[in-house]
Amino acid sequence: NAGTEADVYISVYGERGDTGSRQLLRSQKPKKFLKGQTDIFAVEAVHLGHLYKIVIGHNGLGSGNGWFLDKIVIKDPVTDLDYTFLCHRWLDQGQDDGNIARELTVTDARMFPGRQELELKREETWAAEKWKFQKGNTLQFYNRLTHGFICLSPDSRVDALGDKKNKYGKVFFMWMYA
Repeated sequence: NAGTEADVYISVYGERGDTGSRQLLRSQKPKKFLKGQTDIFAVEAVHLGHLYKIVIGHNGLGSGNGWFLDKIVIKDPVTDLDYTFLCHRWLDQGQDDGNIARELTVTDARMFPGRQELELKREETWAAEKWKFQKGNTLQFYNRLTHGFICLSPDSRVDALGDKKNKYGKVFFMWMYA
């Protein structure tokens, strides 16, 4: 459910102005905005100079309108430069922060190769894993050396000896390798 059937709009901003809101109508693919698919659109505009941001969003209509957008790459045919705008987030009223539009700034790959993509992956991983550290959860780490569990309790107590019989724990346990 990472694709969308909604109408998608983009505004491109450069040092000489912006395109205004443009609907992305004709992809080079028969069906646009499918999960895992790269769509290519031609957007006609005056030359905007160096690009610095875009606003991308959809109208929220249609079944399955939520959309997970990885990134947008704009190729400037005048300068032959590629501008990358990393998103790696949902545009969905029922996911993430509920926004169906995002303002994205250009990624300068020459200065920070891969840095922003790594940061987005780190944020995504934390979003998926932070429930383990919520108040009231007990973490158990299995120690292969002692064949016991190290328990971290919600009140900050640590049971380093662990209970060798409690193999399932209260909430969650992680495997630690010695």
